[in-house]
This record gives sequence, C-alpha cells and structure tokens, in this order.
Amino acid sequence: MPINSKFFKRIHIWRYKHISEKNFIFLLSLIIGLLAGIISVFIKNITFAIEAIFEKGVILSENSIYFILPILGLLLVYLFVKYVSKKPSEHAIPSILFSLSKRDGIINKRNIYLPLITAPLTVGFGGSVGLLGPAIASASAMSSNIGRLLHIDRKTRSLLIGCAAAGAIASIFKSPIAAIIFAIEVFSLDLTFASLLPLLIASVSSVITSYFFLGDSVLFNFNVTEKFVIKDTLFYIVLGIGTGIASIYFSKIYFGITSLFNRFKSARQKLIFGGIAIGVMLFFIPPLYGEGFGFINDLLLGNDIKALGSNPFEEYLDNIWIVIGLLFGITIFKAIAMTTTFAAGGTGGIIIPTLVMGSALGNVVAKVINNCGLGFSVSEANFTLIGMAGLIAGVLHAPLTAIFLIAEITGGYELFVPLMITASMSFIINKNGLDHTIYTKELLEKGALLTQDKDKSVLTLMKLDAVIETDFIQLHPEMTLGDMLKEGVSKSNRNLFPVTDHENNFMGIIMLDSIRTVMFDQTLYNSTTVETFMQKPPEFIHYENDSMEVIMKKFQSSGAWNLPVIKKNKYYGFVSKSKLLTAYRRELINFTS
Repeated sequence: MPINSKFFKRIHIWRYKHISEKNFIFLLSLIIGLLAGIISVFIKNITFAIEAIFEKGVILSENSIYFILPILGLLLVYLFVKYVSKKPSEHAIPSILFSLSKRDGIINKRNIYLPLITAPLTVGFGGSVGLLGPAIASASAMSSNIGRLLHIDRKTRSLLIGCAAAGAIASIFKSPIAAIIFAIEVFSLDLTFASLLPLLIASVSSVITSYFFLGDSVLFNFNVTEKFVIKDTLFYIVLGIGTGIASIYFSKIYFGITSLFNRFKSARQKLIFGGIAIGVMLFFIPPLYGEGFGFINDLLLGNDIKALGSNPFEEYLDNIWIVIGLLFGITIFKAIAMTTTFAAGGTGGIIIPTLVMGSALGNVVAKVINNCGLGFSVSEANFTLIGMAGLIAGVLHAPLTAIFLIAEITGGYELFVPLMITASMSFIINKNGLDHTIYTKELLEKGALLTQDKDKSVLTLMKLDAVIETDFIQLHPEMTLGDMLKEGVSKSNRNLFPVTDHENNFMGIIMLDSIRTVMFDQTLYNSTTVETFMQKPPEFIHYENDSMEVIMKKFQSSGAWNLPVIKKNKYYGFVSKSKLLTAYRRELINFTS
C-alpha cells in the first residue's frame, strides 16, 4: 500500500463530508489554474535563460553560430530521451486529445516534467517552435494525475484538463477569454455553465499567477492607433483569402515533411539531417531562430530592418520589394523550419510559429497594397495583427480563439470587425480545403477524434473490448452434425456458432435456425458435417482498424444482430447489436449528464 494512502483517504472522507461536488470542482480548477500558471512561467524563464546565455556571450553576433546551435539543442534532447526518459516526447495537443477520447483522460505522469526539459532545450538553442504546446502538455498531465489521485470521474477529469490548457494559454498570453474559447473549440468541451465557470476560474487564477511572477509585462508592446475604416474591407477579405491559402500550405508542409522524416530508420539520422537543415535555414534567415516574439514586435513597431536581422541581403534593404520578398520568405520557411524541428526530435508547439508566419504574411500584404502604385494606404501594424488571427483561424480551425486572442493580447478590440472578416474567410477556405487539422488528422485515422457532434463523440469514447462477447462455442468444419449437436448446441444457450479451423482462423458461422429442420434426423448425424450448414456472415468487424462509428454503420447496412470480430486475422468473438446499443445509451447518459 502506498505510504500516503491513509493520508489521502482521510482527505477524501473529509471532502465528501464538507465540500459539495460542485464546489470541489471550482476549488480544483483554481488550483489547476495556479499550477498551470507556474508551469508556464517556469518553462518561459528557463528558455529565456538559455537564450540569454548566448546573447550575453555575443555568440549570436556571428551568423555561423546559427548553424551549430540547433544541432546542439536537438542533440541534448536526443541524449535526454535516449538515456533518461527512454520515451520520445509526444506532440502536445494530439496526445492530450487522444487521452481524452481513448484513455479516459489519463495522461502519464512523466509528461509533467518531460516538456519542461526538452522544450527549453529545443527552443533555447534555436529550434523554430513554440513553448505554448509543451506548457499545455505539462499542465494537462499535472491536472490528469491530480484527478486520478482524488478519484475524479472521467468527465470531470476531462474538464480539468481543459482548465489546465486554458490556464497555460491565459498565463502566456494574459488572455483569459481566448483561453476559455480555445478549450471549448479545440478540446470540444460542452459550452455550459457547469464547464464555463471552472474554465473561467482556472484562466483568471493563471493570469494572476503570471502577473505575480512577471509583473504587467506583455508579449506585444502595441496599441491600436489606426481604427478600422470601411474602405479597407476588401483588403481584409484579400488578407483572409491569403491566410486561408497559407494555412493550407502550413498543414500540407507539416504532413509532407513529417512523412519524409518517417522514412529515416533511426532517430539519429533524423537528428543529423534535421539539425543541419535547421542550421542552414537559420544561417540565411535569422528571424526563424526560436519562437519569434521579437520578430513580431519589431513588425508591429515598424522596425522592418531590425525584424529581418543580419542576413546576406542587408545592403539591398533600402529597396522595399527586397524587404517584401524577405518577409514572404519568412512566411514560407517558418512552417518548414518548425516542422523540421519536430521531425528531427525537438519538442514544441505550433501556435506561436503560426503567429509568426501570420504576422509576416499580414505585413507583406499591407506593404504590397501600400507600394503597388495605385494610391492605396493601409495600416501595416493592423494587417500584421490580423494576419496572425487569420492564420490561427485556418491552421487550428478555431476562428473564435483567433479573434479573441489577438484582440486581448494587443488591446485591439477596435479591430473586431476586420478580425472577424479575415478569421472567418481563412477558416472557410481551410475547412473547404482540408477536413482535418494538424491536431486532428492522426486522431481521425485512429477513430479517436472528439468533436462537438455528441453522437460521434459518444461513439469515439466507447471501447470495443467492452462490447465483445467471447463465450461462444467454436465449431470446426469437419465436425459431424452429431458432434456439433453434442459439443455445441447442447452446451450453449446461443443460437449462433463460429466455425474455425484448428489454427483459429475464422471460416464462417452456423445459425441454429439453419439446422433446426434436420437436427433431429439421426440418419444425418454421421454423414453430414458442419461445413454443409456453414454460411458467410454479412460483415466482419476488424479489431485493429474499425472504429465504433464504422461498426455501427456495418450493423446498419448489414441488418445483422451479431457480427464476428477478427483480431490479428484470427477469430476473437462477436459483437451483438443489442449490447452495442445498450452500451451506447449508457455512454450517452454519462456524456450528457
């Protein structure tokens, strides 16, 4: 028995006596918000400390060092994974979503500390990824394990994981409203008062934690000075179209490079190839280094030359079209650098790289409009902001998160109308071009994707093992009718029998109705075999591949009441429609209660 089991038992007893379930959830959401804030502050400070070591040593004054640092960081991550954790880090949001749908919200406790080590090493040494994903992963793992410790049910544990994610976002961006919307849009949480209030408590407590440790400093030093004017509407629509197309490019680059790296046989090969590739990109395009918040701030303040940094084209930067070309290059290569960092073994998130890419694209669109010679003039800072919202809306399929995030972090509520125009256009274009996001594609293929569709979510939460029945008496094709009656029918209360060979390969089924007319004819007992009466089932359930939604459709299309389950090409059992529907109704009640 664990040494602290008596202590926690006393806590449970006291809690059940003195705190209602609702108030207990509110208390937990407050605690989780505080912890998420501390985790976010910790991961940021560690990363900034690593970056400061290089900056104070004037190491980054020479572009040649950009070639070395990413490889060094990825090497340290590789060594840590191989010799310490002995388990590669998972992509934050997809792994959390999988835990919610297929593991009852249970996340391994090692995910609490792994991102806190591997992410700062990746980003601090120049990996072109963000820290938000790892912060969410660590906070969510913390929340999951607190829930397990306190015997929280699955539905509440899922809500608390959403609270952890909201807390991490609120802490990093100081944007509690966007954090709540993110949890609802991306984690598909129910928008009810029962879920909204814990999310709000977690977000606010996390923001307060961030203020306590970091003061009132903000990520982006910008105030909106040029308000929205109606004549710019068409240009914001153009920006929405541009960010929509860019978000499709972002996702396709991610899937393409990931597929390319999957061809490498070992993590060492991925490290070498990826590290060199990132180093080369950083050598020619220094703004790709790290997260890129400094790049965004420089663009917002109009410091284009500073944003571009030291590069081989410095002497040509008095030509605005060279500047536009370089900024567009950052738009193109940020997605490549980010995905290469992931594929090479680095740890990070995609949200902040998406903001960097969107800011560059928005600035490019504004500069093109202002310098095309047609007399148009738009605010480059506003387009930089709204470009971030457009790309977030497209890449994450989360338009409301994008709108409120940009509005909150910049105080840009005056830009609500253009934010809505651009974010909605980008979302529509991406949604029509891609059915899935970076977060959801793999989950969709595994049948593990939770959505706002309650029927589909309930089917996703159901487990196939819970409805498989294995107590059927197996028959063999060479058995005589007499043996079948003696060894099968007389010993079973079933009206269905699987037929298998001696290696457990599935051959067919015998229905009791198909032998009812001959089962009392003793002249056939020795002359007729099982194979005579065997028939093929209308459908099969493939254990490894079929999701519960597919299984439900197979029952509907076949009209069968029982379907055999094949596991590793062998007979495993049967699923009955009645048991499946009973399990579905039970899960639906749990899901909606």
